[in-house]
Amino acid sequence: MLPHKITQVEVLVQRLKDLKKTVATAESCTGGLLGKSITDVSGSSAVYPGGVISYCNRIKHEILGVDQADLDSLGPVSEPVARQMAQGVRRVIGTDYGVGITGIAGPNSDETGRPVGLVYIAASDGEKTLVREYRFDGDRGAVRAQAAEAAADLVLTLI
Repeated sequence: MLPHKITQVEVLVQRLKDLKKTVATAESCTGGLLGKSITDVSGSSAVYPGGVISYCNRIKHEILGVDQADLDSLGPVSEPVARQMAQGVRRVIGTDYGVGITGIAGPNSDETGRPVGLVYIAASDGEKTLVREYRFDGDRGAVRAQAAEAAADLVLTLI
């Protein structure tokens, strides 16, 4: 039997446990994959109270507080939207950290012609917010999986 490869999500859960901190997720293109990955880790309920799957702009705006003008002018796949998603989910759920993920998982591009694999991820602690642009390769599943791991890594960077 092959040894278990530790994922960034597992590292994140353990780090949050050690710090007695919590994280919430706001996911668009990953559709809850990061939340699922977190809850796959035993004991994650101590650090993960929940998340919001904000697949449509209405949820981004009404639940997470993303500025409608940004959604209209920049579209949902943008740095400001990822930033506001992370800040909003942190505020709404009441956690120490928030993560926002928005992007184009494929198989098709969006109406603006932005490429499949373009993903913006943000992590916020309420005072500081890190946002990164990623270009992931592969099919829809691969893009989503890479985005979830990158999001865990970005929170670890913020911590």
